[in-house]
Amino acid sequence: MSTTPPGLGEPRGPWFTSPDLAHGGAPVRVLPQEAGPAESGSNRRWPRLLLAGVALVAVSAGAGGTAGWLAAPEAPVTGAASPPPAPAGTPVPSDLVTAAARALPGVVSVQVRGGASRSSGSGFVIDDRGHIVTNDHVVAGAGTISVVGQDGRRLAARLVGRDPGSDIAVVRVDGARLPALPLAPAGQTRVGEPALALGSPLGLSGTVTAGIVSALDRPVRLGGGARQSAVQTDASINPGNSGGPLVNARGEVVGVNTAIATLEGGGSIGIGFAIPIERAARVAEGLIERG
Repeated sequence: MSTTPPGLGEPRGPWFTSPDLAHGGAPVRVLPQEAGPAESGSNRRWPRLLLAGVALVAVSAGAGGTAGWLAAPEAPVTGAASPPPAPAGTPVPSDLVTAAARALPGVVSVQVRGGASRSSGSGFVIDDRGHIVTNDHVVAGAGTISVVGQDGRRLAARLVGRDPGSDIAVVRVDGARLPALPLAPAGQTRVGEPALALGSPLGLSGTVTAGIVSALDRPVRLGGGARQSAVQTDASINPGNSGGPLVNARGEVVGVNTAIATLEGGGSIGIGFAIPIERAARVAEGLIERG
């Protein structure tokens, strides 16, 4: 009997490249489980050993342990002191409250059953015909697909198409009106602007986490394919967020949440990655046309 806690999944995947600060930034190829303990009395070795355990994993979730991919950003990662906690009672910006209220009705939990296995992730409505964008790794082993909306309704869905190379898939629900999310205009996303990650992390539907867009055009390897540019964010992304939207303060989708950086296979450490919405929308449109 599996001991994997429901909603966590079990990351697995190919080799990844991790920056090696102890050797002038030259990348080395390691597996996360091969990172050894730091040598006692040697403070100079900790950056290399720390980074050897940094992986980038897709964040689908399921009781049966869904698949993920390991990769790594091209740029070195450096340590930084934790910021002081915000004072109690700090007001939440009203624009983020409005953005969350605007986007949540179009966000769904995507649940997949195939034989004895189950998996789950997130998705969002992209048009008025019931098409929902999610990650390919969420539905890769699809048997029966259903989505659960913010009102608790469970709706049967069918797979329209998959694109493993971009890690984008589209499913569709018929006979139900779900509000489509607006997409951010191409080229308008800026580093430092507020961002919200919406979805069902650990099976907790309707969850919203806040942060900023911390980098653009970050080269990472997703879907087991070639390197792709991604939107980097510090909004908390966890297993089950896969396929959900990353939205700006206007409630517009800027990316599809796909992966997180982890240490030694742990949870979110505050670095997440989303497929830019321009690419995701282009792939989704192609899948819809062919499907």
